[in-house]
Amino acid sequence: MRRIRLRTLGMVALAASLAASVAACQSSGGGGGGGEDGDCGGKIAIFGAFSGPNSGLVIPSLNGAKLAVKQHNEANPDCPIEMVEFDTQGAPDQASPVASQIVGDPTFLGVIGGHFSGETDATIPVFQGAGMAMVAPSATRVDLTGRPGVTVFHRVVGNDNTQGAAVAAYLKAQNASKVFIIDDSSAYGAGIADELASRLEGIPVERDKVQEQQTQFDATISKLQTFQPSHIFYGGYTREAAPLIRQIRQNNINAQFIGPDGLYDPQFATGASGAAEGAIITCPCLPASEAGGTFSQDFEAEYGVAPGSYGAEGFDAAQVFIDVIAGGASTREEVLEGVKNYSKQGVSKYIEFDDGGDVDPSRVVIWSYQVKGDTFEPLQELKLN
Repeated sequence: MRRIRLRTLGMVALAASLAASVAACQSSGGGGGGGEDGDCGGKIAIFGAFSGPNSGLVIPSLNGAKLAVKQHNEANPDCPIEMVEFDTQGAPDQASPVASQIVGDPTFLGVIGGHFSGETDATIPVFQGAGMAMVAPSATRVDLTGRPGVTVFHRVVGNDNTQGAAVAAYLKAQNASKVFIIDDSSAYGAGIADELASRLEGIPVERDKVQEQQTQFDATISKLQTFQPSHIFYGGYTREAAPLIRQIRQNNINAQFIGPDGLYDPQFATGASGAAEGAIITCPCLPASEAGGTFSQDFEAEYGVAPGSYGAEGFDAAQVFIDVIAGGASTREEVLEGVKNYSKQGVSKYIEFDDGGDVDPSRVVIWSYQVKGDTFEPLQELKLN
């Protein structure tokens, strides 16, 4: 499988490069997904929280992937890519049988996912056993990559090391006097909370844990009232964060509230009933205005809204598979090899994976956003400390 090295800055160049790949595929007689007569298409899966209380974080990524597939198929009708959606609601116990269903269908060549760290952790062994390439748009827990014996997992997004470092730098720049760190005990929430806490040397820190699906936070509120922090950081997702911040503000605790990308979800703002106003959200994902090529304009034309969290990263994850399959890969083994050797400018960043499956950390950027009504207003790119 040749190394794909296409440097594309706009959609016009992208279409030209894909057309060349298709021509090469057809001239070589390469089949896609067991197809015949020079058909160089194939089938991929995508799974994640496409419904449920945390789906607002994932839908932009799903739509980004759908846009990439649609644009490819319109430009290359003789080399179609089929993408099949599987809704896990982000739950590991729902993701595991989905993974088994996907690997049990030999026509699937690769999978976009997971979107959340917990579901990703639960499914890596299944896809590893089948030798099926995974490309995750938004699963950020550090230890998902670099695992001994794991060769299938890749992600187009930075991990929680980079985000934790950026949040720590932000807090120091804000002269935070005391920081109260809360996490939801999930693989993602606890991981990023641990990473942040390890980087706040010299700043008094208090920690607390809540549980997924918890709705009342009296014990945490009491600890906050005693500690009186200047800043509160919450590691977790929207379902718990919205009632938590609502109860924090109802108890006249006015510390600056900060959350990571798990809260970059319109349902966080609306579910908090105004209490999230002014909260700072960080994300290793780009504002729409920073995405490359015509992605943002194309996305808004397709869906009527600007790309939200991980829209560009979802597009890039799908584009990896599109390019590899259009380039001639027709088996899971060939697709995995193509993903490993992928090297191309995406709309979110330059996409190239190290041996563990991570993108180059030097190309990862972390942005801060502020909740304004039910929207997230980009503030600035955060520097790492």
